[in-house]
Amino acid sequence: MTKKIILDCDPGHDDAVAMMLAHGNPEIDLLAVTTVAANQTLTKVTRNALAVATMIGMHDVPIAAGCSRPLIEEIKVAADIHGESGLDGVVLPKPTVELEKIHAVDLIIDLIMSHPAKTITLVPTGALTNIAMAARKEPQIIDRVKEVVLMGGGYHEANASAVAEFNIKFDPEAAKIVFNAGWQVTMVGLDLTHQALATPDIVSEIKAIHTETSAFVVDLLAFFRDMYKKGQNFDAPPVHDPCAVAYVIDPTVMTTKKVPVDIELNGTLTRGMTVADFSYPIPEDCQTSVAVKLDHAKFWGLVEDALRTIG
Repeated sequence: MTKKIILDCDPGHDDAVAMMLAHGNPEIDLLAVTTVAANQTLTKVTRNALAVATMIGMHDVPIAAGCSRPLIEEIKVAADIHGESGLDGVVLPKPTVELEKIHAVDLIIDLIMSHPAKTITLVPTGALTNIAMAARKEPQIIDRVKEVVLMGGGYHEANASAVAEFNIKFDPEAAKIVFNAGWQVTMVGLDLTHQALATPDIVSEIKAIHTETSAFVVDLLAFFRDMYKKGQNFDAPPVHDPCAVAYVIDPTVMTTKKVPVDIELNGTLTRGMTVADFSYPIPEDCQTSVAVKLDHAKFWGLVEDALRTIG
């Protein structure tokens, strides 16, 4: 049985790869792609989503634009990593996939309410604004969602401050809502995604697929590598967002640990921190888990297989 997901994203180089993995893996039934401002403005990330969908032939999946800013703070995009377009370093086709007229929050709600309970997994790979708004607008979805598998946060790692990851720090109030809503949350954070390195061997394997899409990914990773070397001194870039999709496809691609996680909102130095409490014993009612150890070969095998399927 395929696994139904809604991919809520902000393309974004690694979001683009997440879209490809979701579209190209036969285990996934991609019900919708929704966009949210974070890596770049909503207009830019939405155009990128439409362009990537056009390139990979994803014409049967609705794409809807969502929230254009965080709940409270002003927008602060990640041009230092993703460039001014949000997908710098690659040539994007002119989109032929059309944007849905419905707001992303309403599309998320409609899909969850119209499908049987516990059949849809939400996979947010950007800021959590859309997901928080959906939970607030229609609280009934909380009990109907199978799980939230998100890319964001980190229990020891950070990249937007000394202690906070970008997606969470972009809209910490939204993250607070999502982590405390009462549904199952698996946090695929930086501690895990920093293991998902696109090493030279991996790039060579992707290049050897010899398709238009694989060539696009090679160019994408080259830009990502340069920006990560310049900005964070990585020799090979971590490809964060596909890790969340990979977990839905095959949970054995990584280990997880059930621990309470909450979001710091008030700390002068710690706002946006995902505070994970590893103290024993873990509360019986704990509904949050964190990803710990990645099977690097299995993860990249899933990505490469999806690229071959797309062609």
